[in-house]
Amino acid sequence: VQLQASGGGLVQAGGSLRLSCAPSGGAFRNIAMGWFRQAPGKEREFVARILWNRGLTDYSDSVKGRFTISGDSAKNTVSLQMDSLKPEDTAVYFCVSQSPTTGYNYWGQGTLVTVSS
Repeated sequence: VQLQASGGGLVQAGGSLRLSCAPSGGAFRNIAMGWFRQAPGKEREFVARILWNRGLTDYSDSVKGRFTISGDSAKNTVSLQMDSLKPEDTAVYFCVSQSPTTGYNYWGQGTLVTVSS
């Protein structure tokens, strides 16, 4: 299974981008999908997650109120609408799939988001 992320790019501060992620290569079972990011010189950090059961969402404090995650459990696709972007949002964004037993077991290749000041 591979997760393909797209939608990254260069945007000015205050702008918006929408990231999307779709799987290929076979069926898999998961309970959630989400996004992590890694800025240059920093550790990878959690951004947002959507749990298929009841559609619950989690966000990191740094993006809450600015980012919105959505997804389709039947297709195992996930999107991240990013508004009011800040330079500190600059990072490579990775989509992930969460297994019911082994945690985040599938990771996308990453898509670069650059926010200029």
